[in-house]
Amino acid sequence: MQFPEGVFYTESHEWVKVEGEIAVIGITDYAQSQLKDIVYVDFPEVGLQIKKGDTLGSVESVKTLADIYAPMTGKVTEINSSLKDHPQYVNEDPFGKGWMIKVAVQNKDDLKGLLSAKAYQGLIPEES
Repeated sequence: MQFPEGVFYTESHEWVKVEGEIAVIGITDYAQSQLKDIVYVDFPEVGLQIKKGDTLGSVESVKTLADIYAPMTGKVTEINSSLKDHPQYVNEDPFGKGWMIKVAVQNKDDLKGLLSAKAYQGLIPEES
């Protein structure tokens, strides 16, 4: 299981990597492993203003449907449209090809409430 450094995590299993003024968001390796085979990803529209904690979309797998929550406040600038035809990228490479949404960061203080890789790893059950 991957827990990259330099990435922030949420208790609801999203990850955030800030690149300048843009936050790249996806779901964690643990989340994708629990969902199993992802078959569909639902996104917000580009330009949508979101607040930390808002539902950003959902991920559908053969097992269940799970919401994706905004770890930061900002405006959606880009979605990973390749996931429409290749949702399996989330399973194969959740921190790379499986990224989901990019957001223009409005408040970097939102990062203060997020977890480090080590702290997030402490939330994951041992058997994972």
